[in-house]
Amino acid sequence: MSKEKENLEQNKNEDAMKLLLSRLKRDLHRIAQGGGKKKIEKQHARGKMTVRERVKALIDPDSYFCEIGAFAGEGMYEEYGGCPAGGVVTGIGIVKGRQCMIVANDATVKAGAWFPITAKKNLRAQEIAMENRLPLIYLVDSAGVFLPMQDQIFADKEHFGRMFRNNAQISAMGIPQIAAIMGSCVAGGAYLPIMSDEALIVEGNGSIFLAGPYLVKAAIGEDVDKQTLGGADTHCDISGVTDYKMPDDATCLATIRDLVDKIGSFDKAGFDRIEAVGPKRPAEDFYKVFPEKGAKPYEMLDLLDCLVDADSLQEYKKDYGKSIICAYARIDGWAVGIVANQRKIIKNGKGEMQFGGVIYSDSADKSARFIMNCNQKKIPLVFLHDVSGFMVGSRSEHGGIIKDGAKMVSAVSNSVVPKFSIVVGNSYGAGNYAMCGKAYDPRLIVAWPTAKIAVMGGAQAAKVLLQIQVSSKKAKGEEVSEEEQTALLKEITDRYEKATTPQYAAARLWVDAIIDPVETRKIISTGIQAANNAPATKAFNPGVIQT
Repeated sequence: MSKEKENLEQNKNEDAMKLLLSRLKRDLHRIAQGGGKKKIEKQHARGKMTVRERVKALIDPDSYFCEIGAFAGEGMYEEYGGCPAGGVVTGIGIVKGRQCMIVANDATVKAGAWFPITAKKNLRAQEIAMENRLPLIYLVDSAGVFLPMQDQIFADKEHFGRMFRNNAQISAMGIPQIAAIMGSCVAGGAYLPIMSDEALIVEGNGSIFLAGPYLVKAAIGEDVDKQTLGGADTHCDISGVTDYKMPDDATCLATIRDLVDKIGSFDKAGFDRIEAVGPKRPAEDFYKVFPEKGAKPYEMLDLLDCLVDADSLQEYKKDYGKSIICAYARIDGWAVGIVANQRKIIKNGKGEMQFGGVIYSDSADKSARFIMNCNQKKIPLVFLHDVSGFMVGSRSEHGGIIKDGAKMVSAVSNSVVPKFSIVVGNSYGAGNYAMCGKAYDPRLIVAWPTAKIAVMGGAQAAKVLLQIQVSSKKAKGEEVSEEEQTALLKEITDRYEKATTPQYAAARLWVDAIIDPVETRKIISTGIQAANNAPATKAFNPGVIQT
């Protein structure tokens, strides 16, 4: 390719990525408004900070807040007016120099009520805290379960009650939990702050009780106001349920910071880190390298040059199993093992052409052994997804693709070092599993705006679904014209493609966040720093890898 043509391609790639990022930033700004301007003004009128003002005041000035689940609930619950960010802000923040998991209700969204996605998001935050031994800070301001959907949030294993079970287990693990009651805290939700290790309550606005004044009146006929029933004076002076009485939000948050400042240190996992070196290429070159709409082959090593510390990359089995790159490297000084799909068309060791983004038997075998090596050496793993799936066809089946794929999936499943997944492009079918999709417990999994997550690509899936529908109609004696088939194919494709977008995945917490590619290095470094708080408690068992 001529230099002029290469520059033109890079410019087109950059423009396409920046359009996606513009949409991403616009969506994030809208989501950050929660229930909207009027609800925010009402919150301020009561002397209360908004949820994001509280988080900003809690974390260290100018520090990075790694938000988890900003898109949770996006496009869901429209019949109820929506649920921006799932009605709760969660993420890893730095408080007095220490990483903490923060869970903060947004009272501007349905009074902070819990939708099904709210419970799922809270449980994800607790899971991250438990895996990484991060102190948990709850900023409580919630009306409790969203009653119209109580059947989808109350009784099942991963529903509302699981959070209190986690409360108990987190404390038993020795992980500190601090809760601040900064608004309503009712019914079963009242257990969350009180099952934490220490609880603060804000005078005037904070209240906590199993049943509010209306329910008390209905149940036993007693007339009692909210503050007498469960305000700061009641619970700090009479019941002893809460530990600290705070005059306002600002004092409450400052006190939490002071409490965190006194927490002792814990054992570290011991992941290797040296002084960081910047990448060989600027992070902005991600925009130029990744192809417009992800439709063309590209060199994954060019992406890695924008991510890893300069001159730190050492490929494992470089000339074998070329459809996956396995390499040791450093990211922000941290030692990592990288497993990344190679997207350019390549020749294998036998001189045969192989498609980019497809996992072949040799690459699956190589990856399994590399993952085992990283576990032996206590090196965190980073997976970069742009995968169409495993190779199909008689040659692959005769060559044992299922066996070699099983080795890789087994290695990922049994890995005990922290795993981090970055979905940069496609993440289809069993390729998603082998590359450490959500089901395989990555400590963090994030997506670029170019990501697509599905059982197969939209074009292939739509054609399969079309064939099924046409066959069904013909079986009933109905004729389907070419024009009808074309219209039906477009309808199926549009519906399917919508369900493969990163926004769709993030709304359901299949990924923790959609990020600007330039943030990839920071996200991985933040995740490894968090993981370093939790020494491994079990040894790596390779399972089927040795067969």
